[in-house]
Amino acid sequence: MYQKIRRFLSTCYLRRTIMALRNEEGHIDLKLMERMMKIPGGLVIIPLLLAVAIKTFFPQFFEIGGFTTGLFQKGQPAMMGIFLILCGASINIRQVGMPLYKGVVLTSSKFFLGVALGLLVGHLFGPEGIWGLSPIVLIAAITNSNSSLYISLSSQFGNSTDTGAISILSLNDGPFFTLIALGASGLANIPFMAVVATLIPLLIGFVWGNIDTKFRELCGKAQPIIIFFMTIAIGSGTDVSTILKAGASGIILGILSTLTAAVFFYVFNIFLPKRERNAMGAAIGTTALNSAMTPAAVADADPTFTPHVPLATAQCATASIITLFLCPFVVAFFDRQMRKNKLGIYSAEGWAGKALAEREALAKSAS
Repeated sequence: MYQKIRRFLSTCYLRRTIMALRNEEGHIDLKLMERMMKIPGGLVIIPLLLAVAIKTFFPQFFEIGGFTTGLFQKGQPAMMGIFLILCGASINIRQVGMPLYKGVVLTSSKFFLGVALGLLVGHLFGPEGIWGLSPIVLIAAITNSNSSLYISLSSQFGNSTDTGAISILSLNDGPFFTLIALGASGLANIPFMAVVATLIPLLIGFVWGNIDTKFRELCGKAQPIIIFFMTIAIGSGTDVSTILKAGASGIILGILSTLTAAVFFYVFNIFLPKRERNAMGAAIGTTALNSAMTPAAVADADPTFTPHVPLATAQCATASIITLFLCPFVVAFFDRQMRKNKLGIYSAEGWAGKALAEREALAKSAS
């Protein structure tokens, strides 16, 4: 009797589970991509862990040849090229005025601080770096910012000019700036043509996206799937020991990246008119999910870096999750301080200050 009841309950549970997975047309829809995108860093972490698990337990899978090996092991350069086209297409040349100005300030600040930090560590501690973090990893992580998080925070702590700045800030997605910095600094042997080869797909996407809005729209939708499969290709050379080794150093990298938010906050506001100053400078104190692809791109340009790619990839991926959680709290802290002291946008001349004054006036008149 007990076994019958148990089987009945199991059948009911299974039936309810299947029904819950059906879409409006009655077909089963697991919504795997949607679920992954809801997880912080899911588009990078999940395929990376999947590739590591396959490499650990089925090491020959990625080497069976044909299309499988081409896609999951040797296809990373081709997918990086497509990814750069997608990044270029997201840059809107029509964003002018204050959005353009803010974008230039944010992008240049992010670039110069990341490069300066990497060069300093390289000068003091050599190519191996400190705390397991090499200069190349520091530059890759600090010069890339999480664009999606920036846009989300701008809707809460900024205005349309802050959101519009993403058109320029998108330039730090991908390995372009990192390759320039490494080549110019001598930290890596980056041939000039490697930089040109990185720039060409970026320019293709930039030009096409600005003369064809439908192309830009399609590129925006395609980015998640490219990131997913490119991460598998990157992770196919990584085993579990590398992931475990990257844990502590990746967390340190994430905390360090978050601390840079304070620097960006002050630098950003120095270059803005008083009435435009806000907390959005701190919103670039993040490490982009896309930065996990940068070490592989560096290795394509300078093969001597190839042995370091698995560890560097795991470190950047870990740091991206840490900053994704911590950065909103940092931005909220600076915004709260500005609101409390009536500074920047909360001053009498700022748009937020004027809005607050109007609401207070309406409340008084209503009472």
